[in-house]
Amino acid sequence: MRGLLDQLDAWAAEGVGVGRAVVVRTFGSAPRPEGGVLLVTADGRLAGSVSGGCVEGAAAGEIARALRDGRQRVIRYGISDEQAWGVGLACGGTVDVLVQPRVPAAAAEAAREAARGRSGGRAVVTVLPADAPPPTFGSHAPGPGEPPAPGLVVHDDGRLDGTLGDAAADAELVGMALDLLAHDVSLTVGLAGLQLFVESYPARPRLVVVGAVEVARTLVRLAGELGYQTVVVDGRAAFATAERFPGADRLVVGWLDEAADEIGLGPADAVAVLAHDAKFDEPAIAEALRRGCRYVAAVGSRRTQADRRARLLGAGVVPAQLDRLSGPIGLDLGGRLPAETALSILAEVVAERRGGTGRPLRDLAREREAAG
Repeated sequence: MRGLLDQLDAWAAEGVGVGRAVVVRTFGSAPRPEGGVLLVTADGRLAGSVSGGCVEGAAAGEIARALRDGRQRVIRYGISDEQAWGVGLACGGTVDVLVQPRVPAAAAEAAREAARGRSGGRAVVTVLPADAPPPTFGSHAPGPGEPPAPGLVVHDDGRLDGTLGDAAADAELVGMALDLLAHDVSLTVGLAGLQLFVESYPARPRLVVVGAVEVARTLVRLAGELGYQTVVVDGRAAFATAERFPGADRLVVGWLDEAADEIGLGPADAVAVLAHDAKFDEPAIAEALRRGCRYVAAVGSRRTQADRRARLLGAGVVPAQLDRLSGPIGLDLGGRLPAETALSILAEVVAERRGGTGRPLRDLAREREAAG
């Protein structure tokens, strides 16, 4: 949804009706994860995707039907399903797609709030129709569906708008939703005899870059393209300039240990320390670790890292905090150019956020095949 807001707003300005399909469950190597969205207007225009292009036509037809009858329903498309072969889903996976006659207002609002800044993360909870496919692999004929019901919203501070009708179930839902929100994952869960699609809209992630060096220029640009807010911190005014970092959300002339309160440095932040000067790097690392930033990494060779760790321990950083420091920074991509180094750093940032291994997917696939 987040990448479709401009198009949705443009269509709303035209006064045209817009229906939605969203992936709510996947089995196997499905082309899009839960949360993938396709929008279709009443006059047939499309935006977004619920697959690699293989079921868009069929899903668009279902959205057109929903726009006519006002009912939402869950459609299962899978490689073992004759209907799936008919629409071209030969990519090896199965997807359950919730088709809705309109874009839920709560989802659109949550997407807008998340895009605006670091506050306002929300999870939007949709009760799936009673005739939705079961959470097990296998073909399933679509049912008649039902009119959309108001969704529930879990805010990142634990507040719940709406209720399942049971206080214990509400509390369990909030816990589930907050965990999914923290990992930016959308998922269908079973609770209180219902199938609930929890759609995550966390606040934009933030990358704080210490040291306005050449690598940082590409790093900030790439991070911005992936939706990160970016802050560049450097005590040298000639380096931290808008001309050198036109895409940065914020430039701070100073050093991180001095500017931490000003920028609100906290546990949700990723911090890349690139200045390569101990008198600037080490106070920044210590402050980021002290504040519990979720990712803290710094440039430097293995020997530099070992010497740095010894000094940080001597400066009062406790071993449990120091264990969270990543260095040398980045994943091993084999590149040495500044832009290649920036890519390796951002790859590690994304892997940390998403729980990735950083290993080749082909190796993981072989291991899964060997395990059966």
